[in-house]
Amino acid sequence: MSEASVAVHADADLLAQAVAARLVVRLLDAQAERGQASVVLTGGRIAAAVYRAVTELPARDAVDWSRVDFWWGDERFLPAGDPERNETQARAALLDTLPVDPARVHPMPASDAGADPEEAAAGYAADLARAARPGTAVLPHFDVLMLGVGEDGHVASVFPEHPVHYESRPVSAVRGSPKPPPVRVTLTLPTINTAEEVWLVASGADKAHAVGMALAGAGQVQVPAAGVQGTGRTLWLLDRAAAADVPARFRSLR
Repeated sequence: MSEASVAVHADADLLAQAVAARLVVRLLDAQAERGQASVVLTGGRIAAAVYRAVTELPARDAVDWSRVDFWWGDERFLPAGDPERNETQARAALLDTLPVDPARVHPMPASDAGADPEEAAAGYAADLARAARPGTAVLPHFDVLMLGVGEDGHVASVFPEHPVHYESRPVSAVRGSPKPPPVRVTLTLPTINTAEEVWLVASGADKAHAVGMALAGAGQVQVPAAGVQGTGRTLWLLDRAAAADVPARFRSLR
């Protein structure tokens, strides 16, 4: 697993633009290496800003979007098209503007798809297995997995002290989420930590304490963001407000 590194930008707008540029470059590099690329999307305000910034980059057209697989790290178990779903946000801000291959867009099941949350989680795990890397039976290759960071330090829908933290299956239903809506579906930490690069993206002073605790080595049960690591790179992408409590050993990177 990789050591964490930190990049800090002046404000949320510049952060979104920088993450968008990094994403385009990373996808281009992956396609140059493997002929295709795979990204795991997240939700939230800063994620939506990143997606919009991607669409505004001239370099976006250098990516062959028909050879990019899109997955999700977690999803609110709500009806298809609900504005609170991460899928809905990503489609409006990014996917609907790009020449993607619909077969390579892999949303988590909606609540009106005829399955309960546990069945939805099992179905998504099966989707992952069907796209698994040669020689594995469980997961595809994730070039980049993007995560937001909650004020409480949660990532995806893995919340502090929640039973899902101990889940070993690739995908889990989440009931009793402390943040509404209470029912969700999420990749588990073991799955998240198979990604080649994990990017934790946070903006705003309300994220500073959680970011600082995670980087200071807090217990991952109490601060799930502390338990996230990419196999090749773990990158914290922050604005100055979110970086206010970053430990001293990372400050040379600011």
